[in-house]
Amino acid sequence: MSTLTYYNTNAQQFYTATVSVDLTANQDHFLSRLSQGASILDFGCGSGRDAKYFLSKGFYVDAIDGSEELCKLASAYAGIQVKHMLFQELSVADQYDGIWACSSILHLPAEELAKVMEKMSAALTSKGIIYTSFKYGTFSGERNGRFFTDMTEEAFADFIGRIDSLAIEEQWVTFDARPGRGEEKWLNLILRKRQMQ
Repeated sequence: MSTLTYYNTNAQQFYTATVSVDLTANQDHFLSRLSQGASILDFGCGSGRDAKYFLSKGFYVDAIDGSEELCKLASAYAGIQVKHMLFQELSVADQYDGIWACSSILHLPAEELAKVMEKMSAALTSKGIIYTSFKYGTFSGERNGRFFTDMTEEAFADFIGRIDSLAIEEQWVTFDARPGRGEEKWLNLILRKRQMQ
């Protein structure tokens, strides 16, 4: 809960620092794999930056966040009602063509992360995709008031091997897009829902 306390306490500061960050390369790469007008869940939407972008491109978007304060800011910015919800509370099935989890589910410990990713898989339509990103590395624990699970290609391959319903379709490493953070690396992933027999 310390992570949620951090975001509720620092919501305005976090919003200001992230709302204008240019992630169009990753956003457009994700959208290129979806049909026009597809349904997207912005899972841990933070400032609402990405939800607003997807809406502007003609996609149907639902957005959730665990921080009540960020939900208020994101709702005002994106122009949709952002639902206050924890990742663990996702319970829909076969609803979204894509789930965008940009630097969000990295706040879960590995065991909790696996359970949430099973829920994300269930929420996807047939052949649906997930975009997600993690700070690059092998650290797991609290850092600067928040919990993080970092990932490398090897660590994530080992992790996702325990989730039968999802497969890695693509992965790439980028540098942090925020000013002054360029030395930080991120692991970006596109996961696809497997067709279960």
